[in-house]
Amino acid sequence: MSSTGASPRRRLLAHFAAVARALGHEHRLELLQILGQGERSVEVLAERCGQPFANTSQHLQQLRRAGLVAVRRQGKHAIYRLADDAVLALLSALRRVAERNLAEVGQIVATYFADRSRLEAVSRDELLARLAAGDVVLLDVRPEDEYAAGHLPGALNVPLDRLDAAIATLPRDREVVAYCRGPYCVLSVEAIEALRARGFRARRLEDGFLEWRAAGLAVEVA
Repeated sequence: MSSTGASPRRRLLAHFAAVARALGHEHRLELLQILGQGERSVEVLAERCGQPFANTSQHLQQLRRAGLVAVRRQGKHAIYRLADDAVLALLSALRRVAERNLAEVGQIVATYFADRSRLEAVSRDELLARLAAGDVVLLDVRPEDEYAAGHLPGALNVPLDRLDAAIATLPRDREVVAYCRGPYCVLSVEAIEALRARGFRARRLEDGFLEWRAAGLAVEVA
C-alpha cells in the first residue's frame, strides 16, 4: 500500500519513524545534547563536536526536518536551538531505556565511570532544599557561554580550566556542589576531585543541566 493510501494510524507511525531515524546517529544525539545547554551557531556546534562544518550542517538539517530543532538567522550565521523542552524529555528517556536494557551500555559505564562514581552524588531534591537553606555553594563548571545561556539558580560559573584561580575565593565553611552538562560529563567529577584534594567538602549533582531542564525546574539566564 502506498503512503497516500495508508490508514491514518500507519501514516502517523511513519512520521514517528522519521523522528526515530533522525535520532539514529551518535553525532546527531551529541548535537541535541549540546543544544540542550542553549542555542548555538553551526560553527560553535562543529567545534564542540569536533566535526567538519559541512557534516554538522547536514546533521542539523536532518534534525530540523524531523522537528527536533529550530533555526534562526543572525547575520550570516544560522543559530540552532531545540524545538522545545519535549526534546529534552526524549533524550532523557532514551538514555534511561539504554541504561536499563542494553548490556553494552552497562559495561561502558562500569568501565569508564564506575571508579569515579564513588564520589557521592547530591540529588536534585536535596540540592533544592540546601539552596533554600543557604548552606551550599553551587558551581557550574561548564564553559562560560553555556552558563550564560542558562544555569541553575544561584550557581557560580567556574569553568574547570579556571578552577585553580577561583579556589581562593570559595568559602570553606560550606559544602561545594558542582554540576556540568549531564551524568556522563566528567567536568564536575574532575572539579570535585580537585576541590577535595585541597581540603574542601565537595560533591557533584547526580545528573546535570540537561536533566534539570527536562524536569521543568527553574533556570536562570545571565
